[in-house]
Amino acid sequence: MILVYDGVTLLDVAGPAEVFAEANRFGAAYEVVLVSPTGADVTSSAGIRIAVAGAAGEAAPDTFMVVGTDRYPREAVARDQVQAARTLAGEATRIASICTGAFVLGAAGLLDGKRATTHWRVAHELAARCRSSSVVPDAIYVQDGATYTSAGVTAGIDLALALVEEDHGPDLTRDVARSLVVYLQRAGGQSQFSAPLQRPAPHSPAIRRIADLVAADPAGDHSVGELAKHLNLSSRHLTRLFRDEMSTTPARYVESIRFDMAKALLDQGHTATQVASLAGFPSYESMRRVFVKKMAISPAAYQRRFRTALRPDPA
Repeated sequence: MILVYDGVTLLDVAGPAEVFAEANRFGAAYEVVLVSPTGADVTSSAGIRIAVAGAAGEAAPDTFMVVGTDRYPREAVARDQVQAARTLAGEATRIASICTGAFVLGAAGLLDGKRATTHWRVAHELAARCRSSSVVPDAIYVQDGATYTSAGVTAGIDLALALVEEDHGPDLTRDVARSLVVYLQRAGGQSQFSAPLQRPAPHSPAIRRIADLVAADPAGDHSVGELAKHLNLSSRHLTRLFRDEMSTTPARYVESIRFDMAKALLDQGHTATQVASLAGFPSYESMRRVFVKKMAISPAAYQRRFRTALRPDPA
């Protein structure tokens, strides 16, 4: 049973629903039922009207899933959505959210004490609102007991496939994935999809100057000692500034800037070897280690996923 409401993201609804429908073609027996808090039909963020079968609570679901909207977290979750989520969760054997649907579960207290995720762009806000939850910002989806949460939009397909595999095993699920032309399990986490250079801007002039220095000459000597000299500070003082304001070390901050530059250069079509040099890494291998550490995929794999869609690989 999928809980929808005005402003929902259409693909959050259609993606998982299509996975379950496709699974039925291979022998499953899912019944996808859409409900709204009041029983009234709703309109998606794309302006497409979605018909529902009734109101939450009129039938007991086996699996309860709530979808997201781009209104969250800009707006508070509506009371009727919170009540509907609590009602459905109380009757279901497992609960799930797609994208910012996690904010509905969170507002209903259904993520308390649990690990969870949501779209990378708003994961920090979910963590701020659900302080007893452990938000995993890089995960495609997270399972904590009978509670499942997923990242943005198409991650709902990944989550639905995981639920199908839990119910019917890998063979049927593999057939579904092949039929839908999607990965059965995507490599890496959300960080491979996040926009580069999205970290909060430093507040202190000293750290802003460090960011500018590295951006201007990524291949330069940016050891703690050299950076401290640029600012007429001691290495210990500079390290303390980074720890207090950025919760990291100068070396890791430099690495993160180089990493963001490398992603942007790969997106532009430079070869991995060129990118390693342009972004300031000592070698391709050192850049590869950073990519694997941060995203669980190599630079080459990242570039294959995000190169132009105008020249697809031949079948």
